[in-house]
Amino acid sequence: MSKQFDMELFLAGVLTGSQATRGRHLRQATIIQAAIAERWQRETPWGWQRKHLDWFLRSGLEQRSDGTKYYYLLTVKLITRRLGASWIFAL
Repeated sequence: MSKQFDMELFLAGVLTGSQATRGRHLRQATIIQAAIAERWQRETPWGWQRKHLDWFLRSGLEQRSDGTKYYYLLTVKLITRRLGASWIFAL
């Protein structure tokens, strides 16, 4: 049996701000993780490529408001920073 990936531990080094902001990023990162795992069968961010996050921003948020998309983009940038990648995303 495999242990569930701990997103909070993964993002701990790059999370800053108030408790509410940190909580929002963690909730959104968990939603991103679940969507990518369902669509691409990639359980952890270590196996993600730029196309996975780009797919989520384009397809997973197409019915959301611009404000929601912006907050998810911030979370994606945190994930990218934690992965040590230099990927750039636009909405």
